Parts: sequence; C-alpha cells; structure tokens
Amino acid sequence: MRKRMLIVAVGVLALVLVGCDEKEKEKEKEVRPGEVFQGYLADWQSLNYAKMYDRLTPEAQAKISREDFVSRYQKIYDGIAAKGLAVSDRSETVAEASSTPEIAETTLKYQVRMETQAGPVQFDHQAKLVRVQLGEEGQKKENEWRIAWDPSLIFPQMAEGDKVRVQTSKGERGEIVDRNGKELAVNGKALQLGIVPGKLGDAADGTLAKLAEKLRIDVADIQKKLSAKWVKPDLFVPIAMAPNDDPKPFADLPGVQFQSKPIRLYPYAEAAAHLTGYIGEISAEQLEKRKGQGYAAGDLIGKAGLEQVFEDRLRGHGGVRIAIADADGREKAVLAETEAAPGEAIKLTVDADLQERMYGELKTDSASAAAIQPLSGEILALISSPSYDPNAFVRGLSDAQYAAWNDDPRHPFLNRFTKGYAPGSAFKVATAAIGLDLGKLDPEESKTIEGLTWTKDKSWGSYYVKRVHAVNPVNLSKALIFSDNVYFAQTALQVGKEAFAEEAAKFGIGEALPLPYPFKTSQLANGGIRGDIQLADTGYGQGELTMTSLHVALVFSALVNEGNIAYPLLTEEDAAQPARVWKSQAMKPETADLLKRDLVQAVSTPGGVGHGAYIPGASIGGKTGTAEIKLTKDGPGTENGWFVGFDAAKPDLLLAVMVEDVKGRGGSAYVTPKVKRIFQQFKPE
Repeated sequence: MRKRMLIVAVGVLALVLVGCDEKEKEKEKEVRPGEVFQGYLADWQSLNYAKMYDRLTPEAQAKISREDFVSRYQKIYDGIAAKGLAVSDRSETVAEASSTPEIAETTLKYQVRMETQAGPVQFDHQAKLVRVQLGEEGQKKENEWRIAWDPSLIFPQMAEGDKVRVQTSKGERGEIVDRNGKELAVNGKALQLGIVPGKLGDAADGTLAKLAEKLRIDVADIQKKLSAKWVKPDLFVPIAMAPNDDPKPFADLPGVQFQSKPIRLYPYAEAAAHLTGYIGEISAEQLEKRKGQGYAAGDLIGKAGLEQVFEDRLRGHGGVRIAIADADGREKAVLAETEAAPGEAIKLTVDADLQERMYGELKTDSASAAAIQPLSGEILALISSPSYDPNAFVRGLSDAQYAAWNDDPRHPFLNRFTKGYAPGSAFKVATAAIGLDLGKLDPEESKTIEGLTWTKDKSWGSYYVKRVHAVNPVNLSKALIFSDNVYFAQTALQVGKEAFAEEAAKFGIGEALPLPYPFKTSQLANGGIRGDIQLADTGYGQGELTMTSLHVALVFSALVNEGNIAYPLLTEEDAAQPARVWKSQAMKPETADLLKRDLVQAVSTPGGVGHGAYIPGASIGGKTGTAEIKLTKDGPGTENGWFVGFDAAKPDLLLAVMVEDVKGRGGSAYVTPKVKRIFQQFKPE
C-alpha cells in the first residue's frame, strides 16, 4: 500500500513539476514591457508612425484612427521642419515582477531631441504601458504590453484638442545710406489699394472700369486678382499701390479700401537707380540657386545694383516661434523660438547730393560718370543715364511702363557706369606718363608735325592718324592743351608695343577693379596689340582700348597722389581701414607733378580744348577726349565725348564724365560746361 501511495505521490509531483515548467516557458515567451517600449521608440525615430500605432492600447486606438494618428505626426513634424530626430530610452530598470500576472501597468521614461526651424527641441517624458488581453471571442486571450497613448507623448505640454502653431516674422532689410546718412534705399510705408468684393455693389463692372482707368491698368488684371481661389466676399484683395499714396481720387469707388503696407523706398529715384538697384519677389531660378539659405517663395531679394551685390548683408533673418495652443487659440507653451534679426545697414562713401546733381546735368544724355575723392579713393558718385525709377518695381510696375523703358532705344536699363568705353584722348595722360617714365619722351622737345594727318611710312598703306589742330611745332604741354593725336601716336611707337603693354598694366589695365560691384574689366586690346597701327591708335585712346569711367578717374588720381593710384572705396567700412593705394608708383612723382601742371594749363589756356571747364580763381586741371565709333577709318560713325577734371589746388573731387553721341554737338566741348557746373556747385559736407 505504501509503495502504491509513493508511486502516486511521485506522479503528482511530476505533474506539478511539468505544470511549473510549462508556466516558466510561458513566462519566458511573454514579451517584457521594456522590449515593447524600445520597439515603439525605434519606430518613432525611424518615423514609422503606422507601426507605432499598432503598439497602442485598444482604448487609445478607439480615440484616434490610424490615418489621423499618422497624419498628425506628419503634419506636426513637417510644419516645424523637424530633422535629426533622436528618441532614446531613459528607463533605469524594468522590474522583474512586471511580467507577472498581477502587474497590469508600468511607466517608462524616454528622451526626445530634434532640430526645428526655430532651433533645437529637447524634452524628457514618460509613457504608461498597460498589459492587455487580446484575442477573438471564445479563444484563448494573449497578454501583450501596449502603449497607453495620448497627445502628451508628442510633446509633454499637449492635451486633447491642442495644436502646434508655427509663427514666422520677417527680419527688416538693412538700409543703404550715403556718407552723410541720407537715405538711398530705406524701409517705409505706402498705401496698398485693394477691393473688398462683397462691397462692390450692383455697379461692380463700372467701378472696376473706373478703377482700371485711374490706375492705368487693364480691367482684366483686376479681375484676375479677384478670381484667385483664396478670395472671399469679405476679404481685402490687394490690387495696386495707391499712386502718390493719395486715396482721394478713389474716394467715390465703392468697395475700394486702403491698407498701410511696408515697402522699400528709393528717395533719389532715377538719380541713383543703377547704383542702388531694387528688390523684387524671388524667382524660381533664384530660389533654386539659394536653396538651403532660408528663402521661400514670395520672399523679396535684391534684383539689381547694390541691393543685389550686398543681398547677403542687407537681408534680414526671419524669426520663428513654435508653440502649443489650446482649442481656443490660447498659447500654452513655447517649444522653441528664434527671434527675427534685421539686416546690416550699409553706409556708402557716396555723396547723394552730388549724385543727384551730376545726374541732373546728364539725365537728357546717354552717359556714364564717376566722381571720386582722389586722395582717399572714396567713390562719391556713379552715374548712368538715361535711367528708370526703381520705386516702380516695388510699387507695382505696369506693363505699359515696363514696355516704354524696355523698348526705349537709349536703353535706360543699361548700367553704363559698369561698361567699358574707348577713353579717347583722356588716355593720353597715361601715354605721356609711360613715355616720360621710360625716357622715351622729352617734354621740352618741340616736334614738327606737318598738316592734320600723319602716316608712319608706306607700310601703313592708306592708313593715317588725324589731329584736329595744326599746331606746329608741338611739345608735351601743347599736345595736351590741343589734344594732338599724332604726338601721342608717335610717343606710343617710340615706346614699343611690349613695353607699352607692360607699363599700361601699372595703371590696372586688364585687371578687375578691387570692388564688390561688377565693373567691366578694362582691356588694352583683344589678345594683345598686334602691330604699329594698333599701337599708335592705342596711344591716343582708340584702337581696342576700353575703360570704365571709374577706372579712368582712378588713373587720374595718380596726378595728385605723387604717382600712386588711389584704392577705390565704396563703403564707410572700407574707408575706415588704414590708408592704402591700388597701384603704387603707376608713374613717377615728378611725372605726376609735371602732367598735373600741364593739365591745369590745358583748361586755363583760351582756345584749349578743355577751356570750357575753366573756373576763375580755381586750379581746375583736366583732359578732354573724343572717341570715334565707326566701322571704317573714313566711314560714318558717332563720337563719345569725355572730360576728366580735378582741382589741383584743392583735390577733394575728381570727375570722369563720358557722354555718348556728341558728334555734331561740339564733341568733348559739349561735356566741359557740365563738369564746370558740377565743380561750381560742389560743397563737400
């Protein structure tokens, strides 16, 4: 009996042991909450929102659909431009007892880090995991750990009904002012004219017709704006800027209203248009080129002039505020914020009053001009005429006005002060300096030159150099006073083409001006001087020689700088640097002094070609230039007139002025009175 009982006991024990073993195996099979949690965090970091949703409790899934769950995360992260998402488990330990049946929930910690358009976001939070039984009715239920999700798991401050709000603010564009603080390109306000469609009334067609007539635009342009998808009866629809910021002419038009709008203003308008340029809405091409630099469709960007050259310095940097707001729009918490920053203000060396005065002298001509302080190299004015009003581009340029400018044969959009032109006789100063410095020119030697034309020898065939005045004999002083082409052609030939090119390089010929503004690089010839005829023509400023008006002015600065060419300066920032020269000893000091005295005589001598710039009591020195533009030597063509002038006794202003098409208008003599008036009115502050 005892033996039988023992066998039964052993059997029972075996059954108990087998049962325990099965339970242990079941326990080992059960996924622990920490493993589930880490899987959820891994899905989150990889942006697999659908898989995250699969790990939620049935109660959580009942409150939000899979589609809405995925969409919510996507919209939030896309809206704040989230990147570099890092989600990590911060739980210290997972209790061993958490896998036993009596433990129904646990809390685990995590950390989230990401970069957003408003800066970094980081937070620590915790999630509740719940043990749930899953399975079909009537079948064995499986225990699983699931995430008891609610909106606070996105951001701790979020609750049901809350939204993530992104607000942006524009950084104000930096302003451009002249040396005295006078405004060249500034931020201001203007009246925006618009229509509230619901207030147009029964006579809407008549109102639109009258409005189009007053604005000088087509009715179709207005109707196109009113038909935009976003337009509603009670919304203000911008149409155009109010002409002269005056609402009175539109007072009798129902539905027409006005709003104050920030706008870029160019107070000197046409006088400084090519210098300042203007801003406009960024194009698709510009947006692609500046990808990753913070620009967006609709942003304003520099389109021309200094607005374009200094875009990176002038543009303001936008601010972004990412916050959580409740269902009523009340802000609950700020997640990240970057404040808007204004662009850099740029102060130029330019004198706006001089700029305006020079433009006033040249506005009826096609002209290029530059004014500098010849000792310091500060640029005082840069003129291109004819011009346009840059305000039209920011206020709204009509098709008619654009067509008028674009089709104008004088090309008002062309920035002439950046272009190269044959300097004509203005270059004779450089030729004289080269000859003097190399000992190839004796300033006192009187040369006999018969007649008005000269040919070197028979090798020139029918080609000749022509002069205007039959002065005979002629020395350097007379050659400058009467602008003798033959004298300087002979000087260039005496020097020789290799030496001439080498010496011309000392004046910066062939070298870009050291300025951020895109000036055309000067050239002595296309691919080098090819023979004596071209060398002779180059000696008196013709041939294939081209220079900008600013470069010509800089060459003349050597005359009052002991032979050194001033370093061109455009901003106050540059002017504050230690004094420097661009080209040291472009000519010898004694050469500069001699030529300076000769050029004063060239202006003061009655009958001299520069006498039109003579001012009694002043020591104006200068050189005229008449550059011929024609296809053949004896064929028809036009002439560009130059005058480069300075006050030798008080060198605070040096002007280089070029006017196109002066043939039949007095040649360079057309230019000299203009320069004279500018000198007479110039009063540096």
